[in-house]
Amino acid sequence: MPRASHEITPADLMSMDDYAVVREERRRALDGTKALRRVEVGPFATFHFESYDTMWQQVHEMLFVERGGAAQVAGELKAYNPLVPQGREFVATLMIGIDDEARRDRELERLGGIEDTVSLKIGDQTVRAVAESEVERTKASGRTSSVHFLHFPLTEAQAARARDDSVPMLLEIGHANYPHITRIGAYARTEICQDLD
Repeated sequence: MPRASHEITPADLMSMDDYAVVREERRRALDGTKALRRVEVGPFATFHFESYDTMWQQVHEMLFVERGGAAQVAGELKAYNPLVPQGREFVATLMIGIDDEARRDRELERLGGIEDTVSLKIGDQTVRAVAESEVERTKASGRTSSVHFLHFPLTEAQAARARDDSVPMLLEIGHANYPHITRIGAYARTEICQDLD
């Protein structure tokens, strides 16, 4: 996989012809990592903890599928670089996944502001998630989006505790209509802590 970094640059990108040759191999290689980085909270909220590698792959997929060439590169880097962890944070995509469209619509109407109720608990420390603010994910009507991009900024002490397996680490959604919490398992925790400098 690509090198660990806090930013994807044009120099990090493969040509689409070269990427086409290794695309399936790269996607398969990342599948196991993505599985470790997936944490379910409650019946239909899933957090996908992002990394340089997941965003590198996403940028390449967008370029490969949309075929916008060099003119597309700057836009993709602008969109996805903010989701590359910066060394003292975790970054996650929260997805509300409900297959039934009518039920999904009902739930999204009830979950306005859910992005502001997410927190990471590391022992006795609470880290509130900070939602990406470039796009408003909850509308004035109260309906929320099915996708949210969240940052968990850590102090140095919190980062050290996150690496300490003896300290419980929990992911919580505190929304009145979706109060759920789950413990982050050992394998997922080891994987996402690689994002910390």
